[in-house]
Formats: sequence, C-alpha cells, structure tokens
Amino acid sequence: MLRLSHAVMLAACCTPATAIAQTSLSPDVPPTGAIIVTGTRAADPLPAGQFGGSVTLLDAQTLEWRQTRSVAEILRDVPGVALGQVPGQTQIRLRGSEANHVLVLVDGIEVADPVAGEFDFTALIAEEAARIEVLRGPQSAIYGSDAIGGVVHYIALSGREAPGASARVEAGSFGTVNAAARVAGLAGAVDYALSGALNTSDGTPGARGGRRDLANDTGALSLKTTWSPEADARLTGVARYSHLRADFNDSDGDFTSPTFGFQIDTPGNYLVNEAAYALLRGEIDLLAGRWSHALSGQVADTTRDGFTTAGRSYGSKGQRLKGSYDSTLRLGSGPIRHDLVLALDLERERFRNTDPSGFASTARRQSDNAGLVGQYQLFLGDRAGFSAAIRRDWNDRFANSTTYRLQGSYRLPSDTRLRAAAGSGIKNPSFYELFGFIDGRFIGNPGLRPERSEGWEVGLEQRAFAGSATLGLTWFDSTLSGEIFTAFPPPTFLATPGNRESRSRQHGLEAFAQARIDGAWQLDAAYTWLDSREEGQPEVRRPNHTGSLALGWRARQPSGEDRGGLTLVARYVGESRDLAFIDPSFVPVRVRLDDFLLVNLNADLRLTERLELFGRIENLTGEVYETVFSFRNPGRAVTFGARARL
Repeated sequence: MLRLSHAVMLAACCTPATAIAQTSLSPDVPPTGAIIVTGTRAADPLPAGQFGGSVTLLDAQTLEWRQTRSVAEILRDVPGVALGQVPGQTQIRLRGSEANHVLVLVDGIEVADPVAGEFDFTALIAEEAARIEVLRGPQSAIYGSDAIGGVVHYIALSGREAPGASARVEAGSFGTVNAAARVAGLAGAVDYALSGALNTSDGTPGARGGRRDLANDTGALSLKTTWSPEADARLTGVARYSHLRADFNDSDGDFTSPTFGFQIDTPGNYLVNEAAYALLRGEIDLLAGRWSHALSGQVADTTRDGFTTAGRSYGSKGQRLKGSYDSTLRLGSGPIRHDLVLALDLERERFRNTDPSGFASTARRQSDNAGLVGQYQLFLGDRAGFSAAIRRDWNDRFANSTTYRLQGSYRLPSDTRLRAAAGSGIKNPSFYELFGFIDGRFIGNPGLRPERSEGWEVGLEQRAFAGSATLGLTWFDSTLSGEIFTAFPPPTFLATPGNRESRSRQHGLEAFAQARIDGAWQLDAAYTWLDSREEGQPEVRRPNHTGSLALGWRARQPSGEDRGGLTLVARYVGESRDLAFIDPSFVPVRVRLDDFLLVNLNADLRLTERLELFGRIENLTGEVYETVFSFRNPGRAVTFGARARL
C-alpha cells in the first residue's frame, strides 16, 4: 500500500509540465512525428503514431535533462518496467516477464551474455547524444529468441544527426567521478561519432548493517561511422568495448548464524566483466529506391570472472556470431504504401565455463540457429498503419518453432488513436540453465525446452489542446508456457532447473500522460498496474504498482535560446515479493520487499553558448530500500559538474 508520505509527495509533484513516456525525437516535433527503428525489419523507420504496439522513446534531450548516467535508472520511467539491482547484475523486467525475456540491442547489436542469456544493465552507461527505444510485448516474430517481454534498444546518434564535440565531468557523494566525451561530424561521404564514458564510485555498504563500501568502475568506448558513396548505397560500422569492475558480497553460509542467507561484508570479493561488440552493415537501394537490400554481420564477445582473496573463483566466456540479410520492396503510390519484407538470420552462440575449481566441465559448447522472417506493412497516409510478421526458426539443439505478430493503428478525426497488437514469443534456455554447475548447490538440466508466450494488447491515446497534451491507456495480457523454474527435489534439495507443466499469466494496465505548457513547463507521468502469477502465486520482483512523474521547467530567452532549467523526477515502486535462502535446506522462503519512492532534483545553467554547469540530488529524501532481498541501495547523493561544447 502507498505510504502517506509517498502519496503526499506525488500529489505535490502533479502540476503541469514534456513528454518522455511517448516523446518525440525533438521538442519541436509532435509525438506522431516521431520514428522508431526497432519494431520492424523493413529498411525504413516506422512512424511511432502508426505503430500498433506499445513503444516509449527517450530522446537525447530527455537523457540530458534527466542527467542520466545509468540507463537502467531512467528505464524506471517507462511503463511496465521493473528494475532489480545487485552489485554487478542489474536486471530489467518488462510486463512481468523474466529478465532474460528482454532482448537488448545497442546500435543494432544483440548484447546479451550468451552464457547467462541476459544482459547486465550495470555495464550500460549513458553517453553524450544517445536515445533509447523500448518496445513492450512479444517481438520474437521480428527478432527470434529472447524477445518475449519486449526490446530495449540503446542508439548512439550519428555524426550526421548530432555533429560537434562535447565533454562533461562531474564529482559527488561516495567518491563518485563521472566523465564523458564525444566527437562527431561529417567529412564528405563519411559521418562519424566517437564517444567514451567512465563512471567510478567508492560505493556504499551493500549489505544490511554492513560497513564494506562496494566500489564500482564502469567504462565504455564506442565508434559509429557510415560511408555513403552514393545516395543509394551505405556502409555502416559499429565498434564498442565495455569494462566493469564491481565489488560484491557473499551471503552468510553459516547455518548457526542469525544472518544465515543474508548478505554480509566479504572483503576481497569483486567481479570483472568485459565485452567487445562489432557490427558491419551494407545497404543498397535498387529500382529507384523502391527495393532495398541490407547485408550485415555482428559479433559479441563476453568474459565474466569473479575473484576472492584467494584468487579467481569462477568465470565464463561467451560469443555470438550473427549474419543477417534484409530485403524491403516498397509498393503503392500517394498516401497508400505497401512494404514486403523478407529477412534471414544465421546465428551461432558459443559458450564455455572457465571455472578454475575443477568441479564443473570446461568443455566448449555451441548452438546454431537459422531464422526466416516474412513481414507485410500497410500505411494509409498518416492515419493508419498495419503490419503482420511470421518467423520460422530452425535450431540444432531445440525443436523448431514458429512465431507471429499482428498490429494495427488508426487515428480518428477526433485525434483519438486506437491500436492493438498480438503475438507470440520464444526464449531458448541459456547455457547456464542447461549446463551450469555449482558444487553442492546447483546443477544444470540439458533436457530443458524453450519457453513460449502468447500475448495481446489494446490501447487508446487521446491528443488534446492542439497536440500539446496526450493521454494513453493500454491493457495487456500474456500467457507463458513451459516456464523454466528452479526445483529443489528431496532428499538432497540440490537446485536444478526444469520446465513447468502449468502456465503463468501476466496482465495489467499501463497509463501515461504528457503535456507541454507555454513552451517552458513539461509534464510526464506513467503508471502501471501488473498482476503476474506463477503457480497461483505472485511472481517475485514484480511490484503490482509502479509509477513515475517528471516535472520540468526551462528558462528561455525571448529568442527561444535555452538558458537552463530544473527537473524534478519522482519514481514510485510498490510492494513486491522475493525469494530468500534463509532456510538451511536452501529451499527459498518468500519474503516481502517494501514499497519506496525515489525523488531526484536536477538543475542546469548555461553560462555561455559553449559552457554549462549542472548538478543533481539523487534520492532526495534518503529513502532506504531494496529491490532484491537484503541487498542495500545507496542513500542521498549530491553531484556537481560542467559540460563544454565545441
């Protein structure tokens, strides 16, 4: 239940002001003018106002005004998102799905660790000039395995979209120092964007009652470039490297201890995650631009190692090689357009356990998958859009599968938009679920089969006041079959994964409101009610109620020049459940996680055209909260910094 203090603060924030929950890519472009690149395999971006599914766009200006450093934190402002954080592992759940049911892309590259089958958002820090697209609902017909809950796509802006150079540096509480720099531009037929970011912190205690500060150092370097020798030909390259070093604690393993199963200070424990990604994509348009072809190849190479005072304690290596061909044929003329799309994906995942203990197998394993996609899109002017997609996957380890997606959108003359979508999803078991091993605690199950999901949604959006305000509601419903869970069979109670024979259901309501007032005030609000159940029980780490509200004010000169502003962001996370291993049998016990409200206050001041100062207070009220049982989160933090633009 929402605490009285939380309710009062949210109510106090509810005064008029820009949309980010369904925002545009520019403050001067209305939401219906925004485009998305994630929800289709066609060569052309999709008009957001004609997309039948649920999509949230977080543009570069939003990320800057919110002073976003952690991509995971700003995703709290997206309807349907639940965030779980422990040192070295930050998980995102969409609409009650599991964390490994969310496909994560960075500049079109699949970045999930092939070993764990999911992406650690701790390693994704926001750079200068980027945007984020979040699609909710099954997307496997477009992307194959991993997209049951939806897709999160982090996109660095190109040198053509955002030329120039910028650098920022900041320092604050807990020994925090953050820095980022970007150089981008256009040189003849080549555009380029080179960026880097570094976040480092001495940390705060990570265990209840603990005193050990958990330090965290995260860095990323990326290059994105496109060569366009002709108007109808392009060659794009992306290279990215990320490095994470994070301290972590162990749980108390002493059966006689009052803190058995709780996190306790464990000096000397830390982990290191390294990842290298690359993509090369060539595109050509034929038949006067009516027939587009794209051929791409990408690689993801990940390494994860854990250390104690005695040395390296565990490790794994994963690699994903993927090649794709996409063909788009555009038909029709005038306001009516038809797109026929054919796509082929060939993917190989390799994985190896590098555990130094000798208990687990270190043999290299791999799986191969081929996916064929057919998609049809119809656009009727700027009023309506419809698409249908079907995909067939052939896998050498699991049964072959077929997934589909249907979606449509129609805008009435009253500026009311009706939309609906339905689809299916699939998630192949991860290497760890299949072959993972922890001596005396966990053993994998090579007999696992993929999880499958069927889901649908209907939505309504209403624009008012000449498009300066928008309200939206979405009802969604999905059913998951073959869900992978962890069993603890007697007499050994050794944990091992299996497929459920029953089905779990996730359904709920998402709502958003946004408004711009007098060119200075901006308001964003989002709320989600979620009911996610497994075996009749509420699923863990999925609060029934979440919401966010952002109120912004910008000071502008009569010429329209932005001189700075204030942004207040309140993020509410309702009560949820978690599993605690506080019983000596290691069979988990269900525990309650209290609700909490996080409030951030951001301010920035432009001194000159090239120099600005900024600062923020995070967790303004000093809320004490946990998103995972017994893992303590940081308290109030104050940060100041400067940005230079060239």
